[in-house]
Amino acid sequence: QVQLVESGGGSVQAGGSLSLSCAASGHYNYDMSWYRQAPGKEREFVSGIDSNGRTGYADSVKGRFTISRGSAKNTVYLQMNGLKPEDTAMYYCSVLTYWGRGTQVTVSS
Repeated sequence: QVQLVESGGGSVQAGGSLSLSCAASGHYNYDMSWYRQAPGKEREFVSGIDSNGRTGYADSVKGRFTISRGSAKNTVYLQMNGLKPEDTAMYYCSVLTYWGRGTQVTVSS
């Protein structure tokens, strides 16, 4: 079983930045992803990184968010710049079929 713990959420004004982290128990090199869910909306893909370091982003965050992983491979980061009110959501880390409990990001206008 994999345990995922997200951190780094918070409240910022539009245009600000936040950096999220997700630490996974164990040591491996699987694909890792970030999703988000806003109130009343479905959970949506934000960004992912595979075992070779290749990355992918939702169109809504391209050019503003950057995903990376730590040298130990079991930590993934999401640097979020140029935040917009529509980025407000609970952000979740995912590996295989496992999910973290999420970290809240709130962006005020």
